[in-house]
Amino acid sequence: MLTASCVTPWIVTPRPVDWGLRMFCFPYAGGGASVFRSWAESAFLRDVEVCAVQLPGREARIAEAPIGDLSRLTSLLCDALEPWLDRPFVLFGHSVGALVSFELARELHRRAGIEPRHVFVSGCPAPHLRDSQRIYDLPDKEFLDRLYRFNGTPSDVLNHPELMQLMLPALRADFALRDQYVYREEPPLNCSVTAFGGMSDQHVSEADLRAWRHHTRERFQFWLFQGDHFFLKSAQEIMLETLFSELSTHGIVR
Repeated sequence: MLTASCVTPWIVTPRPVDWGLRMFCFPYAGGGASVFRSWAESAFLRDVEVCAVQLPGREARIAEAPIGDLSRLTSLLCDALEPWLDRPFVLFGHSVGALVSFELARELHRRAGIEPRHVFVSGCPAPHLRDSQRIYDLPDKEFLDRLYRFNGTPSDVLNHPELMQLMLPALRADFALRDQYVYREEPPLNCSVTAFGGMSDQHVSEADLRAWRHHTRERFQFWLFQGDHFFLKSAQEIMLETLFSELSTHGIVR
């Protein structure tokens, strides 16, 4: 069982596992830990402890101020995750969550020489590629219009006006993580990287995803799934099967 030192609002474990691999999962803009609740029940992850990251400003932490600065966020995450890094771990992030997981991996290495066994980046251009669509500081109407066009937020959130007003601060903060991000050249990661994408994603191209190969010294793999930016929902089982296959190929799970 998790010790008291591991209790933190930053991590939600839908199905605690007392041994083996931990997978820290970072959601898309405006998403919370519940995005990954069903992952813990997947047969492909039965021996993996799914640790869904709960950022401030959403779900159980809705009363907290969200964080829009990536350097500050990764520093806080390093502190929060420290008691959880006593076992092998991998990182998974979708959309802006992929950017968070990448910078977290670099910060852990800088701070403590700790590295994940593998990093999965999903629905996100490689970090050295600049996105010119700055939206986080637009007026509310323009911001919401851009969200609809960008298709970076689930429709069940966008089509719920009261929920949107509640989620606006977190959404703006999440897009600020992306819009204000400044990539700094550093040595590539020492772990393998796998990039996932949606075949019908109009905002993240195959070239954007393949460019992640520049950020690892180890093996790079690239997979496309049927669906748009939210293929992680529409193609969840085949994606988790592929994720498990990647972990097995690298000997991380058996």
